[in-house]
Amino acid sequence: MAEKEIAVLPQLSFGYKDLEPILSQEIVELHYLKHHAGYVKKFNEAVVQWHEAEKKGDTAKLVDLQSALQFNGGGHLNHSFFWECLVPKNKGGGEGPKGILKKALERDFGSFEKFLEYFHSLANSIQGSGWCWLVFNKNSHHLGVTTTQNHGTVTALGLTPLMVVDIWEHAYYLQYRNVRSDYVAALSQILNWDGIEKRYEKALS
Repeated sequence: MAEKEIAVLPQLSFGYKDLEPILSQEIVELHYLKHHAGYVKKFNEAVVQWHEAEKKGDTAKLVDLQSALQFNGGGHLNHSFFWECLVPKNKGGGEGPKGILKKALERDFGSFEKFLEYFHSLANSIQGSGWCWLVFNKNSHHLGVTTTQNHGTVTALGLTPLMVVDIWEHAYYLQYRNVRSDYVAALSQILNWDGIEKRYEKALS
């Protein structure tokens, strides 16, 4: 199966305990080693089944596999991006944007603080499981905040992702229980705004 594996679990840029106290070692390990790794495994299994069905000309099976590929593939892509959006507090986490991204947030939301308020409000309004995104619209050249359900991706909507927060319960329940708003607010302290700004600069080019 190794030659068929398309998705690979990415290496984290931080240790399991480096995001404490915002995210405990236990929750990062569970999130990364169980949930994310599970999506990678199931996506690769679905790819193998796809190739087998393709060889057999089994159209019905190919159609049936679409949901597994989309769900697990989206789960892998979204989680990989989520980890890139986080950085330990002692390495700049939560310091906020300083350059052209800050000016763009002020232009499109009024201020960085108003952006955070709106982002948190939208994240907390998600029903069930999903993701909350800061995105760049290449058509309008403006920033926006949007959500996707389950493992939906924003690239499928024609938007460029700049930052995302995982709103699935497995991302926070062990530590924050059912108080999602505390998790969303706390996560602001470990967002990697340096990386987010670099993605914005790249999107503009």
